[in-house]
Amino acid sequence: MTTALAMVAALLLDAVLGEPRRFHPLVGFGRFAAALEARLHADARVAGVAAWCIAVLVPVALLCLLRAALPAAAVFFVDVLVAYLALGRRSLGEHARPVACALRGGDIDRARIAVGRMVSRDTQALDETRVAVAATESVLENGHDAVFGAMFWFAVLGAPGALLFRLANTLDAMWGYRTPRYERFGWAAARADDALGYLPARLTALTYAAVGHAARAMRCWRTQAPTWDSPNAGPVMTAGAGALGVRLGGAAPYHGRWEERPDLGEGDPPGAGTIVRALGLVDRGVVAWLVVMFLGGAAAHA
Repeated sequence: MTTALAMVAALLLDAVLGEPRRFHPLVGFGRFAAALEARLHADARVAGVAAWCIAVLVPVALLCLLRAALPAAAVFFVDVLVAYLALGRRSLGEHARPVACALRGGDIDRARIAVGRMVSRDTQALDETRVAVAATESVLENGHDAVFGAMFWFAVLGAPGALLFRLANTLDAMWGYRTPRYERFGWAAARADDALGYLPARLTALTYAAVGHAARAMRCWRTQAPTWDSPNAGPVMTAGAGALGVRLGGAAPYHGRWEERPDLGEGDPPGAGTIVRALGLVDRGVVAWLVVMFLGGAAAHA
């Protein structure tokens, strides 16, 4: 029950305050990781494993030591703070809604700029439909990365679990690329993120199915997820697209060339309204997770 209450408090802080404006700890962590990479980078997996352990396991261990040294009341506030910093529910809407607003206003240039803050693809090459595809995919995938994944590990391991997941996810975004520089050095970051995200990604897919069109979501997950490169993004995005009843995926421009990607979901192409509906899917999922957490807490204390 304490875990559920701490999560509610963290979600309320996120809803009221949003991400820290002056200095976000994850931004500081990214700078630290970049400095660590500059010092330890080598074209070898062992170097990447060492860098990952220093960047992730050391902060998690320090948090565990801090919690062990504090009284229970103080631990609760530390947990709330860590969970708040690990969550990005409000930020998801703050990035996605400007894209929807620009599309509704017919301002494709502003929509491209806004979606460029969400995705890594070449946004200047996107038409209105592909802007909506990019934004909707980002909402669905980050529903796992920035919301449900953190909630899952917080429920399982408390604040250290949420911190572990978010730091590992951040490193994957920095080092987990199949490029000459990161093919070996980034191997540990990519594999760790896959492992930590395996269960929460599938729970996220189930959540999208439960709060959307369940039969279509499950069908798309079953038939389309195996075609997607990422073992975790595949279930999340196929189930999300099916739950919304839209067609995502398809070709997308990266680094000056178009890459063919499998189709996701079923139905019409997305538009501005789809982006808002994807945010609603995440929000309904958050409510469902809180209900389950409170029921689980009540059952444990019965």
